[in-house]
Amino acid sequence: MSTTTVGPETSSRGADFVQSLERGLAVIRAFDSENPSLTLSEVARRTGLTRAAARRFLHTLVELGYVRSDGRLFSLRPLVLQLGYAYLSGQTLPDVALPHLRDFVAQVHQSTSVSVLDGDDVVYIARAAAKRIMAVQITIGTRFPAHQTSMGRVLLAYADPAWLADYLARIELTPTTPLTITSVDRLAQVLAQVRRDGYALVDQELELGLRSLAVPIHDPSGAVVAAVNTSMQATHGDADERAAELLPILRATADAIEADLRLNG
Repeated sequence: MSTTTVGPETSSRGADFVQSLERGLAVIRAFDSENPSLTLSEVARRTGLTRAAARRFLHTLVELGYVRSDGRLFSLRPLVLQLGYAYLSGQTLPDVALPHLRDFVAQVHQSTSVSVLDGDDVVYIARAAAKRIMAVQITIGTRFPAHQTSMGRVLLAYADPAWLADYLARIELTPTTPLTITSVDRLAQVLAQVRRDGYALVDQELELGLRSLAVPIHDPSGAVVAAVNTSMQATHGDADERAAELLPILRATADAIEADLRLNG
């Protein structure tokens, strides 16, 4: 997982920007499934804060009940779940999608998920799992760099053109496998193809041995608000042939989610 560093100084963000809030949230985001417990020094390094600043934020979060400490290691407490609950409780998409994701798994025996774009990452908001094929455990709230994932590429491909141009100008394409795209020009070409085709196929760019296929989910106005994917083992046949088999079923799942979103809208 990448580090969660704080942004530029407040003066470049506007008079109403509260940098202390940004830093406190960065401390919370420093913890993840791979790093559930961190020392003070590790939190400082992952956030880009000084040790003194990291200490103040950690002890404040301990006092508020969001973080626990044994004197050396810090870890999140269940109270942090309330920070995400307000968002999830106000969204119909996860609840609408889940029955259709389960139907997909029952039909094809492959895991499937729904994600949204949050900054430069995709965030999982709904999931139905078959057998576990990824070394990294995926749960609601899991984040991955958008450019390395099929859902991320779908969401990038349909993003606002001005935002996408800015994203491509600043993104650092750090590889996680030898097959990960590291050229911005190549990524731009792939995203243009995704928009033409209406789907994205990623073959072993996030994890060796893993392929994923994704299609967009539209809201009642027609805007792409999320993506739904399925994952498969790379040893199971030719990538394009396997995608051709699963694509109609995945698109039918997206259509069913969109139909329910219209009813709920």
